[in-house]
Amino acid sequence: MAEQKSITTAAPPCELKIRPAGSTEHSWCKAVPGGTGITVLALLLLKSPDISLLQNALHKLQNSYPILKSQLHYESTTNSYSYIIPSTSHLQIQPFDLSSTDQILRHIRIPNLSDFHLILEHEINCNPWASASSSSGIDHKLQILNPSLNIATSLDSDTDVFFTSIYQLNDEKSVLTLRIHTSICDRAASLALLRKLLELMSEEDGEGAELELGENVEVGLGIEEYIPTGKANKPFWVRGIDMVGYGLNSLRFSNLKFMDSESTRGSQVVKLQLNKEDTDHILDGCKTRGIKLCGLLAAAGLIAAHSSKGLNENQWEKYAIVTLINCRSILDPVLSPDFPGFYHSAILNTHDVKGGDDLWELAKRSYTSFANSKNNNKHFSDMGDLNFLMCRAIDNPGLTPSSSLRTSLISVFEDPVIGTSSTVHEEIGLEDFIGCASVHGVGPSIAIFDTIRDGKLDCACVYPFPLHTREQMQEFIGEMKRILVDW
Repeated sequence: MAEQKSITTAAPPCELKIRPAGSTEHSWCKAVPGGTGITVLALLLLKSPDISLLQNALHKLQNSYPILKSQLHYESTTNSYSYIIPSTSHLQIQPFDLSSTDQILRHIRIPNLSDFHLILEHEINCNPWASASSSSGIDHKLQILNPSLNIATSLDSDTDVFFTSIYQLNDEKSVLTLRIHTSICDRAASLALLRKLLELMSEEDGEGAELELGENVEVGLGIEEYIPTGKANKPFWVRGIDMVGYGLNSLRFSNLKFMDSESTRGSQVVKLQLNKEDTDHILDGCKTRGIKLCGLLAAAGLIAAHSSKGLNENQWEKYAIVTLINCRSILDPVLSPDFPGFYHSAILNTHDVKGGDDLWELAKRSYTSFANSKNNNKHFSDMGDLNFLMCRAIDNPGLTPSSSLRTSLISVFEDPVIGTSSTVHEEIGLEDFIGCASVHGVGPSIAIFDTIRDGKLDCACVYPFPLHTREQMQEFIGEMKRILVDW
């Protein structure tokens, strides 16, 4: 039997705990200052929450999940990161009244986009972890126009990993945002956090059942510490060959057309939404063919990308797809589904695409390629290689086409988020919510955050602008939707 790895327990109330970042966490700590990995959960509320009650609920969560109250510390002498975890929560909600919210929206308002959508984009472009020398972070001119942008001048000082704001849209509606450093909270953890917060908010309003958070959840180690024995093994010469292969292949990847590769970048969002009938149709098609939705979304993106270039039907192009896997259930020891931290891994596959490819055949090929890689443990054995290459791209943007920092066409998650409306949502007045993360540093041209909500597919598709424009991506996502619905 494999030796069980220990988990560092939460600090006693009188202690200040320091936990070094693991290898994957280190990669995210390098990526976030440049603009990739700012996770945001945005909630549209029909009634304004009581800030003191909400802050109390957030303190309960942070004290039960200590990594969420940590500060990120960078040690320049050793080029290393660590999490400093205090004994108690000190989070303060930042409120924006009607006037302050209007001042923010005045500079970013766009026809046909809701204020809720624009607040989401505003939040994923607020980067408190950005260094002053970052060449690909948020445009600092926006801070002059928009003093609410919280931009750190350096990572030499300790920075919180969790920020909360409330934006008042009108006398009734408001937007609650949670902005979190991805290294300590991946998609699975952030959605679990959201679910528990909604339950606590309901409890605080006096209308929900008592929520038992139980004992403080332990502070986990980096994902590398929990990989089952032998799963990450790779002979030295094989690792060398794979590294060379990844590097050479990346020079052959095709990309969407870059519209502006020189200007300072941010992240924007386009939605891909299907009705229940169309969603049932594509899910039934996936089930019949023994594939997952991620394979179908990747295939639709590949076909749309080739089509967008107006190429001859027989002209082939090679694209890269990154699939993200929630590893909690396959680690040693197994972690609970809502265990806080970053416990996703990635598999990179390449696909040759030409005009006229059949959607379902390409989806089957895409998913099979991913599944075979996973069966061969490449999500563990290639973890260090992909982290190294990501950091190389961050340090040397010129190694990527047009210094775009694009490492793939699309990133997808192995499994979608399944959500349903509940009485808790009604009690707190939750009308809508979106969860996604920024990608304007290193990353894909499109990151798809897919949710099946009340039986309907609802995807937040995040892309770097002005490397890609909103008009370009609306057309691209529109073509993806047409392919999914009409095929």
